[in-house]
Amino acid sequence: MEFKHTSVLLQETIENLRIKPEGIYVDGTLGGGGHALRIAERLKGTGRLIGIDQDGDAIEAAGKRLEPYRERITLIRDNYCHMKEALQQIGIEKVDGIVLDLGVSSFQLDNAERGFSYKYDTKLDMRMDTRQSLSAREIINDYSETDLYHMIKDYGEEQFAKNIAKHIVMARKEKPVETTGQLCEIIKAAIPAKMRAAGGHPAKRTFQAVRIACNRELEVLKDSLDQLIDLLNPGGRICIITFHSLEDRIVKSAFRKNENPCTCPPDFPVCVCGQVSKGKVITRKPILPSEEEVKTNQRAKSAKLRVFSKTEGK
Repeated sequence: MEFKHTSVLLQETIENLRIKPEGIYVDGTLGGGGHALRIAERLKGTGRLIGIDQDGDAIEAAGKRLEPYRERITLIRDNYCHMKEALQQIGIEKVDGIVLDLGVSSFQLDNAERGFSYKYDTKLDMRMDTRQSLSAREIINDYSETDLYHMIKDYGEEQFAKNIAKHIVMARKEKPVETTGQLCEIIKAAIPAKMRAAGGHPAKRTFQAVRIACNRELEVLKDSLDQLIDLLNPGGRICIITFHSLEDRIVKSAFRKNENPCTCPPDFPVCVCGQVSKGKVITRKPILPSEEEVKTNQRAKSAKLRVFSKTEGK
């Protein structure tokens, strides 16, 4: 299956990276290589691009797409949370720009075997890195009712989370929930009929929640941001595209903290905590996709781009 994925906020991201032809750049969520290709096109001489993705299919597909620029590209199969160690292994300490395009790719959703989508009846999986042991199947069959409820409520922002968790636990007492089709039927039964008719597919929010939990998406993001900012050269930029309100909140909070890390009480005349700003937030409000982009790519609807720039001369 061809790895198809339309990069969201592509032009806006490339503009905000302020690419230097001889700089070093990292695409930490390589996917189909859309952002990476635009970066590679702008590099010259010692310019270098490192593409990181935990999905083996993405690495293979992006490798083909980026073939014309292979002499200045290094592809690494890993999670972006290990970026510092991965870069050190290839002799890189600092970079001039980092891109993260979070969430699930069109290819992962459209590849029935991967079990990300409620559109296909296939085995429950949802692992972005197929080498990991935890899959959606274990989450649905092994999590307690309380854990399922909190996961669906927090990660899926699903108003019927409590009832869905209850129905999952009832169903798995009869037999294990093995497929996406089974899970869809359980979710449908837990949501009132008149509510199922509005707001898209009834399983959408729960599937999103399970995927986020399975891949530890929010924990990885929260634990990585400070380190990623530390990897930037003076004047270097990090551009992050989110698709979920919790992701956006984490990025917004981390960028603000790195801009103003002072922990002194507001009434202190001078700072005594010793915390120094690492740079500045370029996007006071997130950059949103244009109406045209949303029309041509529905996935762009919830996208938000935030940008942070490392302090010059440090």
